Amino acid sequence: MYNARNYDDYEERNRQIVLEGTAVLERTGDSLARSQQIAIETEGLGNEVISELGEQREALLRTRDRLENANEQLSTTKSVLNRMSRNVVYNKLILILIIVIEVLILAALSYLKFFNKK
Repeated sequence: MYNARNYDDYEERNRQIVLEGTAVLERTGDSLARSQQIAIETEGLGNEVISELGEQREALLRTRDRLENANEQLSTTKSVLNRMSRNVVYNKLILILIIVIEVLILAALSYLKFFNKK
């Protein structure tokens, strides 16, 4: 009886160990399945982020090109405005010179008409 009881206890213990091992394997399998699902979702998110970053890079490159073009146009505009400013100053100087010459001519005519009566 002692041997039979030990044998039953031994089998019960082995059965318990097998059941516990099976439960651990099931939990591990479930954990692996969850981990795999998370990995798939993470990979999808990573691909979306990479795609979005690529689009943003293209947008930034286009923006940089437009800014370089705008900078070139601003430089051209600045040189045109500088030439126009110089021309305005030259035109004012010429206008002042013409006014001075006209005043001198008027002064000379007045002198000749009123003071030079010979």
